[in-house]
Amino acid sequence: MTDRTAPETPPGSLAGITVIDLSRVLGGPYCTQMLGDHGADVLKIEPPQGDETRVWGPPLADGSSAYFHGVNRNKRGLTLDLKTDTGRAALLGLLAGADVLVENFKPGTMEGWGLGVDLLAERFPRLVHCRISGFGADGPLGGLPGYDAAVQAMTGLMSINGDEAGVPTRLGVPVVDMASGLNAAVGILLALVERDRSGRGQFVDIALFDCALSILHPHSVNFLSSGVVPGRSGNAHPNIAPYDSFACSDGAIFLAVGNDGQFVKLCAMLDTPDLAADPRFATNRDRTAHRDALKALLEGRFAAEAAAPLAARLIGGGVPCAPVLTVAQALAHPHTGHREMIVPGEFPGIAAPVKLSRTPASYRLPSPSAR
Repeated sequence: MTDRTAPETPPGSLAGITVIDLSRVLGGPYCTQMLGDHGADVLKIEPPQGDETRVWGPPLADGSSAYFHGVNRNKRGLTLDLKTDTGRAALLGLLAGADVLVENFKPGTMEGWGLGVDLLAERFPRLVHCRISGFGADGPLGGLPGYDAAVQAMTGLMSINGDEAGVPTRLGVPVVDMASGLNAAVGILLALVERDRSGRGQFVDIALFDCALSILHPHSVNFLSSGVVPGRSGNAHPNIAPYDSFACSDGAIFLAVGNDGQFVKLCAMLDTPDLAADPRFATNRDRTAHRDALKALLEGRFAAEAAAPLAARLIGGGVPCAPVLTVAQALAHPHTGHREMIVPGEFPGIAAPVKLSRTPASYRLPSPSAR
């Protein structure tokens, strides 16, 4: 694996922070890419066979998958075999100059190599060591492997996703992995801030299981408060109406009416004051109780309307609304360009969503080459 030298760029907010990235697949690499985008020096260490996702294609570019390139920019590359004494010695040498270690080995793996949490903390007291695992190291599921879709199934996320008459459905993006990567980045930053006060690093324990439960809102708190088991409701919201997709003549729009005032505004813009005056729809509680009737009436009104101009008119008038776009349409949207959300180049990708005024993210390195 070859290293690539970064061009000269203004320092980011994490300039001077060195990250050793032992992670593979998604949660860890997504986390470390965020740190790299904001100026950290990230060294991605792969086993001799490489990160598993290098072969998760097509599409492929430069011998590796678009999946791999999408979460591994702004990293230098190195191959080490940590199953050997030589590889472990090299890693220890690198950790001597590092601020952060990120790994997502199954709990017990690093310990088996003589690189456990306690040993590393004793040898490198300023090191922030982040481990991303399926379930953590202990407890009824401790140490078991965890994968995004399986954790979605186990934590109830699949049970509330899909059509009411359908089957539990995996979310179309690996939301648990990405939420875990985000939480890992937040945990690392918290630990670095605290280290400025104490001079000591600490262990950041991120479990996919925990992160999945944390994003189960509002279904989790609805159940804890009512005892009613949430079910699937398609695109509808369990607490708000109209908050759903609605068919139009050439596609669909999504209405996200969050309060009674917005509903009155919607009815006025649609020239349907009778809906606003209907006691079935007077308040959000009434509308959620009669959501099916309301949806049928609104879709009858939308049947002759084209989705894009209708959505533009409604949102322009203060009613939260959007056309339901394809991925291609979303990436080609003028606002995507205005927000500079696509990173062009040899391996195009999605830009950092955190926009800082003085120390913006920068894109200095492509993902490490497989050659």
